[in-house]
Amino acid sequence: MLARQRQTAILELIRQHGGVRVSHLVSRFGVSDMTIRRDLEVLAELGLVDKVHGGATLPGPGSAEEPGFAAKSVRQQAEKRAIAERAAALVEPGMAVALSAGTTTAALATLLADVRGLTVVTNSIPVADALHQHPRADRTVVLTGGIRTPSDALTGPVAEAAIGSLNVDVLFLGVHGMSPRTGFTTPNLLEAGTNRCLIEASRRLVVLADHTKWETVGMATIAPLSAADVLVTDAGLPAQARAQLADQVGELVVVECG
Repeated sequence: MLARQRQTAILELIRQHGGVRVSHLVSRFGVSDMTIRRDLEVLAELGLVDKVHGGATLPGPGSAEEPGFAAKSVRQQAEKRAIAERAAALVEPGMAVALSAGTTTAALATLLADVRGLTVVTNSIPVADALHQHPRADRTVVLTGGIRTPSDALTGPVAEAAIGSLNVDVLFLGVHGMSPRTGFTTPNLLEAGTNRCLIEASRRLVVLADHTKWETVGMATIAPLSAADVLVTDAGLPAQARAQLADQVGELVVVECG
């Protein structure tokens, strides 16, 4: 196979899976590690891929670029719904739970309307709105207050002070990206700090992240992958990513959707 043909085939694989590892390409094409790295360098110079540690991914937005809640809410709707349904099964009557900002956690909030005696702590305006649309006399919603971000999260010193005085059973955390090198990330520095406070206030961390979050990197790290007791994702996540995550998180849950 000529170099150009191999590079075209590599690009197609990256487009199909969102990213590939050098080791997988070496095995697939029967060439050396150095040859594959040169191929990826060519593709990267053309702006067709982003080189990452051990492989390459599709080009993504800048690490500080933060989409608004409305823009994110139309993406991967089926996957987010399936992830939210699986996460809802982890919530029991009488629990105190925290929901971070995010479109998947907002989807989860709509599924908690029938849970008895629930206390919900959140820094997400859409999460609070979803719960207030289904009022219950036996449910308490604590909205932290703070500085509002493009993703409709409340952040900063006011939010962190409110969270710091609380203790909850489980945190459901939405993230902008996840990778072995950078862990769970967000493009917003203030949101990263508030999310770390939510983690500290929680006995258990459940991360909700669809497959498109793999190898997406935001500017600020929230926590390493190993901090997650449970990671709920969808079947679109490539097999190699599943293997890496299974080695890092406490429990990897992969849901089917559609």
